[in-house]
Amino acid sequence: MARILLIEDDSNIAEGLVVGLKSHGMMVDWFSDAKQGEMALQEGMFDAVLLDLTLPRGDGMTVLQNWRYKQLDTPVLIITARDAIANRVAGLNAGADDYLVKPFALDEVVARLQALIRRSQGRSQPEIRYGDVAYWPHNHRVSYQGQVVELTIKEVAILEQMLTHPKQIHSRASLEDKLYGWQQDIESNAIEVHIHHLRKKLGNDFILTKRGIGYYLNPAHNH
Repeated sequence: MARILLIEDDSNIAEGLVVGLKSHGMMVDWFSDAKQGEMALQEGMFDAVLLDLTLPRGDGMTVLQNWRYKQLDTPVLIITARDAIANRVAGLNAGADDYLVKPFALDEVVARLQALIRRSQGRSQPEIRYGDVAYWPHNHRVSYQGQVVELTIKEVAILEQMLTHPKQIHSRASLEDKLYGWQQDIESNAIEVHIHHLRKKLGNDFILTKRGIGYYLNPAHNH
């Protein structure tokens, strides 16, 4: 489940994007001004950003330049009414990965975000495979040994995070940051419960525990 940072001051557009992206299995954190949005990317883990350029308390172009200056490389899709070629060129030169002019169709926003996330994760194929497990991010379908497996939204989010960073050890805190928005309450054992269910569905030793550090995919499964 991709986590998206949305920075947009038009509440009608923002609310439509929040609902629409959630219907495509994405989690969205929405901020309506430049200062809050700029800080959000520095403090949270996001897979991509939707960034308007005309914002209260600053300009989206400046926000983008500040991120890139600080070497924050999260993919950024600019969404704006500034449709002049010069504006598009300036946005891309400032570090944007893509540029979409309003009004736009939700399906195009989703497709562009998925393409940016795929590219940022070094994937050219629409599916991710790790041993007997296959995952299709565009529709959140999971199979194990060729059979479709039903996972909850949170289980999919953990699996996606681990599959896209298969050599990392994922701490509980990093997984919580990936799964839960800024305002959501988190039960103390939530991650452990999700990991337990994933093991039941994908094999008891598919996900291993590094005591006191976190969870990681079993390398033996990917040979």
